[in-house]
Amino acid sequence: MPSTKRAHVVLPEDLVREIDKIAGSRGRSAFLADLAKREIKRQKLLQLFKRKEPIWKDQDHPELKDGAAAWIRKMRAESEARFQRIQEQRDRT
Repeated sequence: MPSTKRAHVVLPEDLVREIDKIAGSRGRSAFLADLAKREIKRQKLLQLFKRKEPIWKDQDHPELKDGAAAWIRKMRAESEARFQRIQEQRDRT
C-alpha cells in the first residue's frame, strides 16, 4: 500500500452528505482519492492534447505504413487463417 499523508480538506456540508450517500462516512478518503486520481489523469490528457507537436508518430507505428485499412485486412486474414487451423485440428480429432 502506498504511503499516505493526512490533508485537511474543507468541503460544503451538502457535498459531504452526497459523498457519504455514495461511499459512506468510512469511505470518504478512498472516494476522494479515486476521484482525484481520475481528475489528474483527465487534466494530464487535456494538457497532452493542447501540445503543438503531434501525439501520433508514424515511426512508432510501422505496421500502419500502408494505411489502417491494409493493416485491418491483414489482421482479419491472420485471424481467419488461425480459425481455419483450429477447425482443421478439431476435425482431425
